[in-house]
Amino acid sequence: MAETDGEDIEDLPPSAKLVFKVLEYDGPLTQKQIVEESMLSARTVRYALERLEGIGMVDEDIYFADARQSLYRLENPVAADGNGVDESAKKDACCAE
Repeated sequence: MAETDGEDIEDLPPSAKLVFKVLEYDGPLTQKQIVEESMLSARTVRYALERLEGIGMVDEDIYFADARQSLYRLENPVAADGNGVDESAKKDACCAE
């Protein structure tokens, strides 16, 4: 997986790994949604997101539905087969109907 400053996902605490998996399965989420999905405390989720951002695994964007919140997504989504997900193909598939 990604590695920055000698630290990678395997070196992170279990809470950060759980937040990573929640984002992997449920897509872009706000911090509040991550708290609800993971059943971790808000403080633990904040810390996990900081650690994941620190190694370049998570990207923080503006949440347009409520500008007071941020939207978190995986930097490089991973498909079930372990390969990267082509975002353009995914968008084309959802809009082709």
